[in-house]
Amino acid sequence: MKFLFFTICLLVLTSCGASKIKEIQVLKLAETSKSWNGDELPNYPKGKPKVTVLKIIIPPKTKLHKHYHPVINSGILLKGELKVVDINNNVLILKEGDVIVELVNKIHYGINEKNKPVEIVVFYAGAVDIPITVLAKE
Repeated sequence: MKFLFFTICLLVLTSCGASKIKEIQVLKLAETSKSWNGDELPNYPKGKPKVTVLKIIIPPKTKLHKHYHPVINSGILLKGELKVVDINNNVLILKEGDVIVELVNKIHYGINEKNKPVEIVVFYAGAVDIPITVLAKE
């Protein structure tokens, strides 16, 4: 009897976690020819293509160095909240699940003003021999 009860409990518990989704879903997160501040994105660079995907973790109360990206890139914020500021003091606040299409060849920085780490995954569409990030001279 105990075995039967255990088996029934196990079946009930495992079925609770089963997904109810029966069809493939495709959700468009971003589609644009402009960066987050409204600037037009440039053409892709010439040369052999290189795709880079980074997961970036920013500790609490951390400001990134001013920098720019010579290549088109886009990211999705997985955890936390990130403030992004461009050279003209335009501000974008990203929250969990938000997508950013980054600035290209424009100086900017990010800052985690909260008490939790920020996690963001960024996809860079560049070319071999072109850096994905360049630190600005302070």
